[in-house]
Amino acid sequence: MSDGAHGSTGTSSSAPRAALVPLYAAGFVTAFGSHGIAANLGFTGDLDEQLLTLGILLALYDGAEIVLKPVFGALADHVGLRPVLLGGLFAFAVASAAFVLVGNPALLGVARFAQGAAAAAFSPSAGALIGRIAPQRGQGRAFGSYGAWKGLGYTAGPLLGGVLVALGGYPVLFTVLTVLAVAVFVWAVVVVPSPPPLPRRRQGLGQALRGLADPGFLPPTLALASSAAALSCGVGFLPLVGAADGLSPVATGAAVSVLAVVAAVSQPVVGRLRDAGRMPDRTALVVGTLLTALGLALPAVVGHLVGLLVAAVVIGAGTAVITPVAFAVLAASSPTERLGQTMGSAEIGREFGEAGGPFLTGLIAAGFGLGGGFLGIAVIVALTALGGLRMRRTA
Repeated sequence: MSDGAHGSTGTSSSAPRAALVPLYAAGFVTAFGSHGIAANLGFTGDLDEQLLTLGILLALYDGAEIVLKPVFGALADHVGLRPVLLGGLFAFAVASAAFVLVGNPALLGVARFAQGAAAAAFSPSAGALIGRIAPQRGQGRAFGSYGAWKGLGYTAGPLLGGVLVALGGYPVLFTVLTVLAVAVFVWAVVVVPSPPPLPRRRQGLGQALRGLADPGFLPPTLALASSAAALSCGVGFLPLVGAADGLSPVATGAAVSVLAVVAAVSQPVVGRLRDAGRMPDRTALVVGTLLTALGLALPAVVGHLVGLLVAAVVIGAGTAVITPVAFAVLAASSPTERLGQTMGSAEIGREFGEAGGPFLTGLIAAGFGLGGGFLGIAVIVALTALGGLRMRRTA
């Protein structure tokens, strides 16, 4: 598979970094909006004991994204990526502001769903715009930076969200989300160019299904799902391993922080290596997936703080190898006129991985213990590396 063939389509061949940064910021908005609220749902006093309600509130944001991302991705290919990006950011700001203005905590679920629907519009549009306007030989670095900003949102979301909720409850958190979305919206209006929508050939159901199994789509999407599953399992279950070994919350929290920092810092580096031709796509996806699986298996055999930190570093490094390369492969292999639809469909894989990884780990752990859960999910992630082997050796 050849390197990015779509960079700079409809724009300058040397798209300035200034045009890409607001797109990275859009990735931060959706990640912060998701995790900043989800990690602090326990602060709603009347819902503490209502586990079913809590589960629904957790699922609404991601559920809206899973259902609507392909829809908005296809719409973006039809009317243009920039309008859908801006519309999504504006809708996110409106949903957040409406919750503050109405002042009814019972509408938290409605606000979460509305935010998720808005994120389903601007998130794949941001990814597709990066594929369209980033220089052809800078796709890996651009997507590495995009992943790093998203990782920052996932990492900072729970902490900053908790601080904001502690200061003034959900109104303060939603006010900050409103201001953040408006700021990124204005920023994007000013500096993000508007690649025109391209003519699209009619695509039947059979062609669409064959496209999902294409070596340019399925292997990177599987890798992204595995990466998301590993990150979710690391954040959710590594602290439990530390607690079982008698480690303090500070120590286990440090392990989670190391995972996030390694993933965020390493992705731009991996992207630059990919752009320089020093990291073939096929090799990167296979090695990154196996490295991630190794990191997931480590807590089952190596305990205490050192084991947790090593596991966190390895998981973070593995996911950092996968993310920028997988997105760059998707951008390179997709027909330019369907790039929004491709990114929207691929991000569904990430959402399923993010939700399915912890679920499978917990399910296996219920029967075989926490160590068994880590080994089980490690085997499942390792098997997805077979998808990377389907890619052409020229990638």
